[in-house]
Amino acid sequence: MLLNSLSARFLWLVVIFVMLAEVLIFVPSVSRFREDYLLARLERAQIASLALLASDGSIAGELASELLENAGVFNVVLRRDAVRELILASPIPAQIDATYDLREATILSLMRDVLVEMTVSEPRIIRVIGDPVQEAGLLIEITLDTGQLQTELWEYGKRILLLSLLISGITALLLYLSIQAFVVAPMRRVIRSMADYAEAPQDVTRILAPQSSIRELREAEEALRGMQTELTGLLRQKERLAQLGGSVARISHDLRNMLTTASILADRMEMSDDPRVKRAAPKLVGSLSRAINLCESTLAFGKAEEPPPKLKRLRLSPVIEDVIENEKLALVDGAEITFLTDLKPDLHARADGEQIFRVLSNLVRNARQAIEATKRPGVIEILSKPAQQDGQPGVAIRIGDTGPGLPPKAREHLFEAFQGGARKGGVGLGLAISAELVRGHGGRLELIRSDSDGTEFRIWLPAAE
Repeated sequence: MLLNSLSARFLWLVVIFVMLAEVLIFVPSVSRFREDYLLARLERAQIASLALLASDGSIAGELASELLENAGVFNVVLRRDAVRELILASPIPAQIDATYDLREATILSLMRDVLVEMTVSEPRIIRVIGDPVQEAGLLIEITLDTGQLQTELWEYGKRILLLSLLISGITALLLYLSIQAFVVAPMRRVIRSMADYAEAPQDVTRILAPQSSIRELREAEEALRGMQTELTGLLRQKERLAQLGGSVARISHDLRNMLTTASILADRMEMSDDPRVKRAAPKLVGSLSRAINLCESTLAFGKAEEPPPKLKRLRLSPVIEDVIENEKLALVDGAEITFLTDLKPDLHARADGEQIFRVLSNLVRNARQAIEATKRPGVIEILSKPAQQDGQPGVAIRIGDTGPGLPPKAREHLFEAFQGGARKGGVGLGLAISAELVRGHGGRLELIRSDSDGTEFRIWLPAAE
């Protein structure tokens, strides 16, 4: 479980990377140690040779051997004044395996040579050439056994390795504790806050309060706080809508009974001898029937969802003409509104007549009320024609008016319930319901334009088979 945590994985990554860095440091370090070792041998050999030269050759025998033993070499060759001279010498136990010239050595050649030295299992006899110190000649050359050099190289390498392990362990531990304090702990606090909020998302006191001083984590906390705040508001709105749905269901129950009585009285109005009453009575009966059906649908569902449409082959022109007749009857006295139509008589759609009537009524009623509010003459234009949407054949109905246009707030949340009505006193339900009804048909309701010259909506419905 620990290996799956972020901090544990970070700990292992730190250890691996520190060790990798130490490996990259290890080879140059041991190569520099070998170079210093050989330079020290050259310096000791030079001192021994200078001691012999200072004595005019009086040092010999056991004393010369002691000088070579202290220098750690078998012989010393010194070139002075272009003359190569063997200063000190002793028997070499084996042949010379390799020669190294430190005068022209590079870091790469030094690293290559030390890797060879550390991988050879047995000691070797090597020749080393270098520059004498204090310019005491042109060059100095020594021969030595690498046994002691290999021993000291491995001891030095072990010390470097142990030091690397110690440094990587301390570094990893410090970084682990830092990650725990500055990253993991704030993340756990956010996780606890999310779990606490999930238990009661409608409680505003459980919304996360950003506290992190790390910029990225604070941005994440602020984004989470914004999301929680918005979600809490949506949940409260949903609760209010649910309560409203219950209230509407109860109101619809009583309203249905009232409308049923009114429908019976409207049927009797058809027996009147007044021609105007006879003309208006069928429209009144139709409107009451639709209102009763709406109440029954609301009661059947008990919530604010619309029933699925009863799709069939529907001729659109009679429905549009019926909507226009109803709106003409509803005109305010003195209003001068002209209704213009351009309808294809044989245009059919696959739709529910009652629901499409409600959509058209809503749009035309909004247009009529917008023009009436200006107290100026206006025009409402309705046209229908075949149209394709995403390659699918269908029917387009355009409803335009010469009203003042929609306010900015209404355009921002046009098809969202209770987000601002399109007219003064509206609650923002009409267009939301209309859009839902059209989507239920597989169609689309969209705003084409809305400015000071008027507003235009477009309804697209799939064509009848």
